[in-house]
Amino acid sequence: MDKTKPYSEVKAMLGSAHKPWEKLTEYIRVHYIMDEVWDEGNPTHKHHSNLRFRRGGKTLVTLCIRQGYFIVAVVLGKDEREKFEQQREAFSEAALQEYDAAETYHDGKWIGFNIQDDSMLGDIIKMLHVKRKPNRKTLPENHEACGRLDIGLSHDQITAQIMP
Repeated sequence: MDKTKPYSEVKAMLGSAHKPWEKLTEYIRVHYIMDEVWDEGNPTHKHHSNLRFRRGGKTLVTLCIRQGYFIVAVVLGKDEREKFEQQREAFSEAALQEYDAAETYHDGKWIGFNIQDDSMLGDIIKMLHVKRKPNRKTLPENHEACGRLDIGLSHDQITAQIMP
């Protein structure tokens, strides 16, 4: 695992896609107890920086930073694909097209969403629920009481609290 890139650099690379990035990462941090793994890629190749949310050796989702957008990569195993198929009507046509077009490999169906705005976030959150139910208990009104500094805060707000 590499050192996390400063959020100012991530934000500059994402451009206007930083808003859906913040919404999705905040949702995951509020609703799931996950380890966050940062992989620093080579910007001259297709492998840019990635942020993986994982727990117990299983990845919930990988966010791949690109210039002006990011990719949300979700891998659904056999049981998860069956759950998805049972809930197909709950997903938008765009999400179903991505799902149907995705390749199925030995370890699951790899679905990638190119995110430039928040139009697909609802579908992505539903897909995360198919993959794994939220495992964080209801948060107290006072976020400081939950023991996590980053709950409900943007990266810039967290940085401001740590390094005044």
